[in-house]
Amino acid sequence: MQFKKVFLGRRSIRKYKDKKIPLSVIGEILDLARFSPSAGNLQNWKFLVVTDVNKKNSIAESCFQQYWMTSAPVIIIICNDYSDVKKHYGKLGQMFSIQNCANIAFAIELIAYDLGLSSSWVGAFDNEALHRDFDIPENMDPEIILTLGYADEVKKPSNRNDLKYITFFEKWGEKFAQVPSHLDQFKEFTNIKKHIKKLKKK
Repeated sequence: MQFKKVFLGRRSIRKYKDKKIPLSVIGEILDLARFSPSAGNLQNWKFLVVTDVNKKNSIAESCFQQYWMTSAPVIIIICNDYSDVKKHYGKLGQMFSIQNCANIAFAIELIAYDLGLSSSWVGAFDNEALHRDFDIPENMDPEIILTLGYADEVKKPSNRNDLKYITFFEKWGEKFAQVPSHLDQFKEFTNIKKHIKKLKKK
């Protein structure tokens, strides 16, 4: 799939088909994602892959009763093995270690979408409950939870702030008169397709 289509097509999906994901596909996703950049190339991420129904229910409970998560055939808990990063970078290490985990989490979502899967990022959970229920070592933090599966819902493109409202040039407050972007062509093409659909309905 073309990268632009992957990036623009990804959505946070919360309804999944009752269809298993081959472990070979999960392996491929994680194998590619591990090439994500990290501070000092310390690669402080660890993955806990969960497919068991009871364990998925336990995760949903820990995520403040987000039971929609249990419909996903796979849940991945991304853990932050932060000790080496903190040793290497001192006070900044904790922040860098979290950034690294966020970086690889988004990589997983994009790779999964390219392989025909959908995902959702969950950041609200009871840290202590996850530590207890999954025997996660005390020196590691569950950082991000991802659901993975075959989408059973279709989501429209979500609204985004126009680039001109969020981009400054050279210093804060100095805006572009108009921010150039090749995506303008994509937006025009999308609008044309929508217009054609409306005409066909008439």
